[in-house]
Amino acid sequence: MANHPDRYPDNVPGLYYVDDQCIDCDLCRERMPDIFVRNDEGGHSYVRRQPVNEDEIAICEEARDSCPTEAIGNDGVGQEAGGAPALQSPAYCRAAAPAAVE
Repeated sequence: MANHPDRYPDNVPGLYYVDDQCIDCDLCRERMPDIFVRNDEGGHSYVRRQPVNEDEIAICEEARDSCPTEAIGNDGVGQEAGGAPALQSPAYCRAAAPAAVE
């Protein structure tokens, strides 16, 4: 089971992350190459962006369920009450930028 404190620092903030149990098997990257990418130097996957719709969440869950080392977690920041994954807005999924003040 993935452990949030052991997640790689190159994961973007949000529900999904990859922790240090990743063996670089490529399964998650094959399923969702827009979200899961490879850190070539470290030899592991990480989450480049969070899913933004139900279809992407379903694929991320499929990747999480099929990960041979259970290195993909879905309990990061953004969890809804009751444990259900929260949809992430596209603005949240990009690197956090300060909001414009009017």
